[in-house]
Amino acid sequence: MHMSASAPYKIPHSVLVVIHDCAGNVLLIERASQAGFWQSVTGSLDQLTESHRAAAVREVMEEVGIDAGAPGCTLTDWGLENVYEIYPMWRHRYAPGVTRNTERVFGLRVPTRTPVTLSAEHTAYQWLPRLDAAEACFSPSNAEAILLLDRHSWV
Repeated sequence: MHMSASAPYKIPHSVLVVIHDCAGNVLLIERASQAGFWQSVTGSLDQLTESHRAAAVREVMEEVGIDAGAPGCTLTDWGLENVYEIYPMWRHRYAPGVTRNTERVFGLRVPTRTPVTLSAEHTAYQWLPRLDAAEACFSPSNAEAILLLDRHSWV
């Protein structure tokens, strides 16, 4: 999570990046602050002027150490946005009265066995077949995005 001097609160616009390989396996990461909370890469825009694509590239690098622009990687904007209630445990990160977040969905196809380097925000990772990954996610919108993988990215 980044909070700049110009934005003391998180911006309620974020990205969700479903990282997958050519074999249909999906990368999930476990949140350090909530054991058992498995998810895809997510993160808020750092500034209102940051594009969703730039935020997706930045968050993937920060959270799992993968360069979305590396050879063999394909980042795709799915043209989907989820609007959801921010979990009460995380509302303190947003300006008073902000209860909803808009999340833009991306897919990132990476070569099989792409190395993962976790940030301190996460304690573990796993590559799972698509259906197993969707079932393991704590977030309904994240699970739904994984289930849509075959419609938005080629495997």
